[in-house]
Amino acid sequence: MKRRNCSAHTVKGYLNKLKHFVLWLDIPVEAVDKQKISTYIQYLLDKRMAPKTINCHLGVIRGFYRYLQDEEDRKIDNPVNRGKSLRLARPLPKHLRDEEVTLFFRSVKSCRDRAMFMLMLRCGLRVAEVSNLSLDAIDFRQSRLFVYNGKGGKDRVVYISNDASEALAEYLRLRRPSIRTRKIFLAEKGRCRGKPISVRGIQSRMEHYAKECGIDVSCHQLRHTMATQLLNADADLVTIQDLLGHTRIKTTQRYCRVSNIKVQRDYHRAMEKLMKRAAQSTVD
Repeated sequence: MKRRNCSAHTVKGYLNKLKHFVLWLDIPVEAVDKQKISTYIQYLLDKRMAPKTINCHLGVIRGFYRYLQDEEDRKIDNPVNRGKSLRLARPLPKHLRDEEVTLFFRSVKSCRDRAMFMLMLRCGLRVAEVSNLSLDAIDFRQSRLFVYNGKGGKDRVVYISNDASEALAEYLRLRRPSIRTRKIFLAEKGRCRGKPISVRGIQSRMEHYAKECGIDVSCHQLRHTMATQLLNADADLVTIQDLLGHTRIKTTQRYCRVSNIKVQRDYHRAMEKLMKRAAQSTVD
């Protein structure tokens, strides 16, 4: 996993899932077959685990046996076939309407929290990317941020709007200088005061404001909202893919199914051209 440049969070999740499987087993690892894996899947289903989570468990087990085969040179079969996974529903990305965005930010009083959430909404940052953002990643002069070691260990450049830039600058003016860390967003209360705020800490703040304003919203929904707004403003799909850091264009294309405003506008624009052409041919 080090060679794949996985984050510490990913490694921890991988090890927890592998530990869960090994503790469940009542036979040696070498004796596990496809039937045993099917029994394990049923065990996870009985525990009301979501299909997506179960597929993550299967991916970990598959990777573990591949490691035993390739790195440990064990002469064993991999009990988890490449295509073995549960069928998943593909829900469309949920985004906020403009009035919901206004209502949500009206409830955010903290300068730090406003800056964090504005970066998600305007720059499309993931919650972990906000948590890891450092002072040397900001380029106010060029209105851009450098996202280092994002999802999949990839770096990218995102651009920052005027309102997000103002929110970030306001927080930095009030932020206490820290000699212990270069991270931008710091915890403000409790034992962790002055230390970098964690992903869970940011999510907890989001849950607080969601309850306060009465809107069902998550950190990732702000990112979805940015993508949908850009698409409705006629931004190119490849541009949105680059800003969001998607590896595959297929992931970004899902927003096309959500963005009804753009579809509606494109439809009427095309129909208007067709009608003009039809009218012209009648005259001729």
